[in-house]
Amino acid sequence: MTDRIARDRSDLLIEAGLALASELSLDVVLQRIVELAVDITQARYGALGVLDDRGRIERFITEGVTAQERAAIGDPPVGHGILGLIITDGGPLRIEDLTTDPRAVGFPPNHPPMRSLLGAPVVAHGRTFGNVYLAEKQGASAFTEDDERALIVLAAQAGVAVENARLYAESQSAQSELRRLEVLDERERIAKELHDGVIQSLFAVGMSLQGAAALAGDPGIASRIENAVEDIDRAIRDLRNYIFGLQPGILADRQLDQALRELGSDFETRSDVVTVVDIDPTVASELASVASDVVQLTREALSNVGRHAKAATCRVSLRRDGASAFLEIDDDGSGFELGGQTGGLGIANLRDRVASLGGTMDIDTRAGEGTAVRISLPL
Repeated sequence: MTDRIARDRSDLLIEAGLALASELSLDVVLQRIVELAVDITQARYGALGVLDDRGRIERFITEGVTAQERAAIGDPPVGHGILGLIITDGGPLRIEDLTTDPRAVGFPPNHPPMRSLLGAPVVAHGRTFGNVYLAEKQGASAFTEDDERALIVLAAQAGVAVENARLYAESQSAQSELRRLEVLDERERIAKELHDGVIQSLFAVGMSLQGAAALAGDPGIASRIENAVEDIDRAIRDLRNYIFGLQPGILADRQLDQALRELGSDFETRSDVVTVVDIDPTVASELASVASDVVQLTREALSNVGRHAKAATCRVSLRRDGASAFLEIDDDGSGFELGGQTGGLGIANLRDRVASLGGTMDIDTRAGEGTAVRISLPL
């Protein structure tokens, strides 16, 4: 390699390192690794195989192959044949002619013809994250030792970039969790202030009015005062329901099974609706990763019962249904005509939350016949 070409490649590697270091999205970093590897080595094709914990390729990012060509090739490789050599050996690999190499087996019928190959592992945080594969050196019959050294340098830079992107993603997740906890703390504070301040004040006003009604000599005035007291009682019940919806951290240090039972007990106390909770503890444990979402779904459904159903009894059940968890909240209340309420009564929020968990929701209700909210979540 001439001095000028060597300087050009060194400049490209410096630019590559800067480009990778400036990216914080892991998906963008992975695509940039392949693009830069192709540019620096003048390869026609490039790919990055991301490895799972078993050392098999779980993602395959390509450059130089169109979407139509990828579709014609079929399923991406998993790490057999020639691609598996870098995975098992853990070092760079350079082959001049794949067509004469007995290890080059398993190419599907619609795969583009390839002769020269160059590959190297990408190591992040002491672990092989994946492997870069390059094929078909342009302007020459095979990749050179200088190409191999350049790819090794780029792979080292790529490992640092991958780790930076992962750390950034983890920090963003931690910040998101911190913001979530701050919001929950604020909701807890508001709920406490509503309960200890506003509700107690309303209750005191109601008691005073009841005393005034008893002393009133005019039956008409006494009746109007009693009506006002009933309005205050309804406002207190509504406030308690809203406070019930605001309460955040019921799961703080509890299992989902216990949290749902406590949720039902709390709802019964606040609403005077007899609430039966029937939970399969095995299913509850399998939903541990989405426990807070399950609690919020149940809370929103119960809140609807308390505000709208005029029910005497309510039932919360969680059980297995094949490969899914089946959560049901039903009541014996007034029901409603579903067609006119698809976006109301918090139903839209319930549907959105269920969809975000990859589940489905069905509502069975008729005016005067109660309501059943049935939610299926994958296990």
